[in-house]
Amino acid sequence: MSGNPNQTYADIVTSRRSIRGYLEKPVPRDLIEEILALAMRSPTSMNTQPWHFHVITGEPLDRIRKGNTERILAGEPDSREFRRGEPFAGVHRERQIGVAKQLFGAMGIERDDKDARQDWVLRGFRQFDAPVCVIVTYDRELSGSDDTAFDCGAVTTALVNAAWSRGLGCVINSQGIMQSPVVREHAGIPDDQVIMKAVAMGWPDEDFPANAVVSERKPVDEAARFVGFEEG
Repeated sequence: MSGNPNQTYADIVTSRRSIRGYLEKPVPRDLIEEILALAMRSPTSMNTQPWHFHVITGEPLDRIRKGNTERILAGEPDSREFRRGEPFAGVHRERQIGVAKQLFGAMGIERDDKDARQDWVLRGFRQFDAPVCVIVTYDRELSGSDDTAFDCGAVTTALVNAAWSRGLGCVINSQGIMQSPVVREHAGIPDDQVIMKAVAMGWPDEDFPANAVVSERKPVDEAARFVGFEEG
């Protein structure tokens, strides 16, 4: 899927996609350290570098998967720490539904198959069964700064692109951190950190149908306005 040292930046960002199925193959620590070093070259407001990465594998990750799944099935309320905002509506909801339809179609999950749909949701709480999970946190003392969230988003984007350039797949997700007490306990995250996002990481399983899904992007002329440029 990736990992070609001759890739250009354009190759990486246009070929990358979210990976939701992984091989049962360990990821070397030194490779993850290399990826993090690349990611941390991302822009950061006034060089504050508010991010922290809690890289989890093996038994601790299995305990997080188990705790997340048990709590959600028991009806435990969402304890996500980073604010979610209102549910999506309008065009944003349409895009959310659109990619869900793509994924369910690829996986052969019918609209009325409640068990299959629930299992798909639970994959997120299991960190998509990936061999590695990276929990992104930021310093609590910066909680009132919008720049902090912007910086953490930038470094997370850089992280998934750097991973892709080294042959690894990722998917950024929120299900994995919605039961924050579980994550804090088993990842050993200190109280001075706010849990922001989870990133599942591993070697892509090319036979997993959802991995072939490429989400659509709106065109530049819909997203951008150009002011002061000459026409033509």
